[in-house]
Amino acid sequence: MKKRIFVTATNTDIGKTYTTKLLLREFASRGFRVGAIKPIETGVISTDAKDANELLSVLRELNCEFKEMTLEDIVPITYEKAASPFVASEGKKLDIKKIQKAIEKLEMHCDILIIEGAGGLLVPIDRELMMVDLITLFNSSALLVTHCSLGCINDTLLSRKVLEDAKIKHQVAFNCREEDRSFEAISLPYFLKSGFEVMKVSKNIDTICDVLYNL
Repeated sequence: MKKRIFVTATNTDIGKTYTTKLLLREFASRGFRVGAIKPIETGVISTDAKDANELLSVLRELNCEFKEMTLEDIVPITYEKAASPFVASEGKKLDIKKIQKAIEKLEMHCDILIIEGAGGLLVPIDRELMMVDLITLFNSSALLVTHCSLGCINDTLLSRKVLEDAKIKHQVAFNCREEDRSFEAISLPYFLKSGFEVMKVSKNIDTICDVLYNL
Protein backbone atom coordinates (compact mmCIF):
# COMPACT_ATOMS: atom_id res chain seq x y z
CA MET A 1 0.00 0.00 0.00
CA LYS A 2 1.25 3.48 -0.85
CA LYS A 3 1.50 6.36 1.61
CA ARG A 4 -1.98 7.78 2.25
CA ILE A 5 -2.71 11.17 3.81
CA PHE A 6 -6.29 12.25 4.50
CA VAL A 7 -6.86 16.02 4.48
CA THR A 8 -9.76 17.01 6.71
CA ALA A 9 -10.81 20.28 8.35
CA THR A 10 -12.71 21.83 11.21
CA ASN A 11 -15.56 22.74 8.84
CA THR A 12 -16.37 23.43 5.21
CA ASP A 13 -14.58 26.22 3.32
CA ILE A 14 -11.55 26.11 5.60
CA GLY A 15 -9.00 25.38 2.87
CA LYS A 16 -8.77 21.63 2.30
CA THR A 17 -8.36 21.89 -1.48
CA TYR A 18 -5.90 24.77 -1.19
CA THR A 19 -3.84 22.77 1.29
CA THR A 20 -4.04 19.58 -0.73
CA LYS A 21 -2.64 21.36 -3.78
CA LEU A 22 0.26 22.72 -1.72
CA LEU A 23 1.00 19.24 -0.39
CA LEU A 24 0.97 17.82 -3.90
CA ARG A 25 3.40 20.46 -5.15
CA GLU A 26 5.75 20.05 -2.19
CA PHE A 27 5.87 16.26 -2.39
CA ALA A 28 6.31 16.41 -6.18
CA SER A 29 9.24 18.81 -5.73
CA ARG A 30 10.90 16.07 -3.67
CA GLY A 31 10.67 13.58 -6.51
CA PHE A 32 7.56 11.68 -5.41
CA ARG A 33 4.90 10.64 -7.89
CA VAL A 34 1.83 12.31 -6.40
CA GLY A 35 -1.85 11.46 -6.63
CA ALA A 36 -5.08 12.75 -5.12
CA ILE A 37 -8.68 11.72 -4.75
CA LYS A 38 -11.78 13.38 -3.34
CA PRO A 39 -13.98 10.36 -2.62
CA ILE A 40 -17.20 12.37 -2.29
CA GLU A 41 -18.13 15.84 -3.52
CA THR A 42 -21.55 17.43 -3.14
CA GLY A 43 -23.02 20.44 -4.89
CA VAL A 44 -21.98 19.01 -8.27
CA ILE A 45 -24.06 19.68 -11.37
CA SER A 46 -22.94 17.76 -14.46
CA THR A 47 -19.10 17.95 -14.50
CA ASP A 48 -18.91 21.03 -12.30
CA ALA A 49 -17.02 19.32 -9.47
CA LYS A 50 -15.01 22.38 -8.43
CA ASP A 51 -12.63 20.77 -5.95
CA ALA A 52 -11.96 17.67 -8.01
CA ASN A 53 -11.40 19.72 -11.17
CA GLU A 54 -8.78 21.77 -9.35
CA LEU A 55 -7.03 18.64 -8.12
CA LEU A 56 -7.07 17.00 -11.56
CA SER A 57 -5.59 20.11 -13.15
CA VAL A 58 -2.67 20.16 -10.69
CA LEU A 59 -2.11 16.40 -11.00
CA ARG A 60 -1.89 16.59 -14.79
CA GLU A 61 0.78 19.23 -14.32
CA LEU A 62 2.80 17.34 -11.70
CA ASN A 63 2.43 13.69 -12.72
CA CYS A 64 2.49 12.70 -16.38
CA GLU A 65 0.78 9.41 -15.49
CA PHE A 66 -2.36 11.38 -14.61
CA LYS A 67 -2.77 13.04 -18.01
CA GLU A 68 -5.28 10.40 -19.10
CA MET A 69 -7.19 10.33 -15.83
CA THR A 70 -10.78 11.53 -15.88
CA LEU A 71 -12.77 13.56 -13.39
CA GLU A 72 -14.57 10.41 -12.26
CA ASP A 73 -11.20 8.87 -11.36
CA ILE A 74 -10.57 11.78 -8.99
CA VAL A 75 -14.10 12.06 -7.59
CA PRO A 76 -15.88 8.69 -7.88
CA ILE A 77 -19.04 9.78 -6.02
CA THR A 78 -20.86 13.08 -6.56
CA TYR A 79 -24.22 14.48 -5.51
CA GLU A 80 -26.06 17.49 -6.86
CA LYS A 81 -27.37 18.91 -3.61
CA ALA A 82 -24.87 21.06 -1.70
CA ALA A 83 -25.32 19.32 1.64
CA SER A 84 -23.81 16.56 3.71
CA PRO A 85 -23.47 13.28 1.77
CA PHE A 86 -26.17 11.77 4.00
CA VAL A 87 -28.68 14.46 3.01
CA ALA A 88 -27.49 14.79 -0.59
CA SER A 89 -27.84 11.03 -1.15
CA GLU A 90 -31.17 10.85 0.70
CA GLY A 91 -29.63 8.47 3.22
CA LYS A 92 -28.35 5.90 0.74
CA LYS A 93 -25.53 3.59 1.84
CA LEU A 94 -22.12 4.70 0.66
CA ASP A 95 -20.56 2.55 -2.05
CA ILE A 96 -17.24 2.01 -0.30
CA LYS A 97 -16.09 -0.53 -2.89
CA LYS A 98 -16.36 2.08 -5.65
CA ILE A 99 -14.07 4.41 -3.71
CA GLN A 100 -11.63 1.63 -2.85
CA LYS A 101 -11.46 0.60 -6.49
CA ALA A 102 -10.72 4.20 -7.50
CA ILE A 103 -7.97 4.41 -4.87
CA GLU A 104 -6.38 1.19 -6.08
CA LYS A 105 -6.36 2.50 -9.66
CA LEU A 106 -4.74 5.79 -8.69
CA GLU A 107 -2.14 4.13 -6.48
CA MET A 108 -0.80 2.29 -9.51
CA HIS A 109 0.43 5.70 -10.68
CA CYS A 110 1.65 7.41 -7.50
CA ASP A 111 3.85 7.01 -4.44
CA ILE A 112 1.81 9.29 -2.18
CA LEU A 113 -1.97 9.62 -2.34
CA ILE A 114 -3.67 12.64 -0.80
CA ILE A 115 -7.32 11.94 0.07
CA GLU A 116 -9.42 15.06 0.49
CA GLY A 117 -12.48 14.82 2.69
CA ALA A 118 -15.71 16.79 2.48
CA GLY A 119 -16.62 19.21 5.25
CA GLY A 120 -15.52 18.35 8.77
CA LEU A 121 -14.89 15.12 10.65
CA LEU A 122 -18.44 14.56 11.88
CA VAL A 123 -20.17 15.17 8.58
CA PRO A 124 -22.64 12.26 8.15
CA ILE A 125 -22.12 10.12 5.06
CA ASP A 126 -24.83 7.52 5.53
CA ARG A 127 -26.66 5.93 8.47
CA GLU A 128 -23.47 4.29 9.73
CA LEU A 129 -20.51 6.37 8.60
CA MET A 130 -19.17 9.83 9.27
CA MET A 131 -16.24 11.44 7.48
CA VAL A 132 -13.81 10.51 10.24
CA ASP A 133 -14.58 6.82 9.65
CA LEU A 134 -13.14 7.02 6.14
CA ILE A 135 -9.72 7.89 7.54
CA THR A 136 -9.62 4.60 9.42
CA LEU A 137 -11.23 2.59 6.62
CA PHE A 138 -8.60 3.83 4.17
CA ASN A 139 -5.70 3.26 6.60
CA SER A 140 -4.61 6.88 6.41
CA SER A 141 -2.88 9.36 8.62
CA ALA A 142 -4.58 12.76 8.73
CA LEU A 143 -3.90 16.45 8.34
CA LEU A 144 -6.43 18.59 10.19
CA VAL A 145 -6.73 22.01 8.55
CA THR A 146 -8.09 24.66 10.87
CA HIS A 147 -8.81 28.37 10.51
CA CYS A 148 -7.29 31.42 12.22
CA SER A 149 -10.38 33.53 12.88
CA LEU A 150 -12.16 34.00 16.19
CA GLY A 151 -13.40 30.63 17.43
CA CYS A 152 -10.48 28.62 16.08
CA ILE A 153 -9.43 27.48 19.57
CA ASN A 154 -12.74 25.73 20.20
CA ASP A 155 -13.00 24.36 16.64
CA THR A 156 -9.43 23.09 16.61
CA LEU A 157 -9.59 21.38 19.99
CA LEU A 158 -12.91 19.71 19.28
CA SER A 159 -11.74 18.29 15.95
CA ARG A 160 -8.41 17.20 17.37
CA LYS A 161 -10.23 15.33 20.13
CA VAL A 162 -12.28 13.44 17.53
CA LEU A 163 -9.05 12.31 15.87
CA GLU A 164 -7.46 11.41 19.19
CA ASP A 165 -10.51 9.41 20.31
CA ALA A 166 -10.38 7.50 17.02
CA LYS A 167 -6.63 6.89 17.58
CA ILE A 168 -5.77 8.43 14.21
CA LYS A 169 -2.21 9.68 13.69
CA HIS A 170 -2.48 13.32 12.68
CA GLN A 171 -0.98 16.77 12.39
CA VAL A 172 -2.76 20.13 12.69
CA ALA A 173 -2.13 23.01 10.29
CA PHE A 174 -3.52 26.54 10.46
CA ASN A 175 -4.75 28.09 7.22
CA CYS A 176 -4.42 31.79 8.05
CA ARG A 177 -5.99 34.08 5.48
CA GLU A 178 -5.27 37.76 4.86
CA GLU A 179 -8.33 38.86 6.83
CA ASP A 180 -7.28 36.86 9.91
CA ARG A 181 -5.25 39.71 11.38
CA SER A 182 -6.54 39.07 14.90
CA PHE A 183 -5.03 35.57 15.18
CA GLU A 184 -1.71 36.66 16.66
CA ALA A 185 -3.40 38.63 19.46
CA ILE A 186 -6.64 36.70 20.04
CA SER A 187 -5.90 32.99 19.56
CA LEU A 188 -2.17 32.36 19.17
CA PRO A 189 -1.32 33.16 22.83
CA TYR A 190 -3.44 30.23 24.02
CA PHE A 191 -1.88 27.77 21.58
CA LEU A 192 1.66 28.86 22.48
CA LYS A 193 1.10 28.76 26.25
CA SER A 194 -0.55 25.34 26.04
CA GLY A 195 2.37 23.88 24.12
CA PHE A 196 0.33 23.45 20.93
CA GLU A 197 2.54 23.18 17.84
CA VAL A 198 1.41 25.95 15.49
CA MET A 199 2.20 25.21 11.84
CA LYS A 200 0.82 27.48 9.16
CA VAL A 201 -0.13 26.06 5.79
CA SER A 202 1.30 28.97 3.80
CA LYS A 203 4.61 29.17 5.67
CA ASN A 204 5.40 25.67 6.93
CA ILE A 205 4.24 23.34 4.16
CA ASP A 206 7.71 21.76 3.93
CA THR A 207 7.73 20.90 7.64
CA ILE A 208 4.12 19.74 7.48
CA CYS A 209 5.07 17.33 4.68
CA ASP A 210 8.02 16.03 6.73
CA VAL A 211 5.73 15.28 9.67
CA LEU A 212 2.99 13.69 7.57
CA TYR A 213 5.38 11.46 5.68
CA ASN A 214 6.72 10.06 8.94
CA LEU A 215 3.38 9.51 10.70
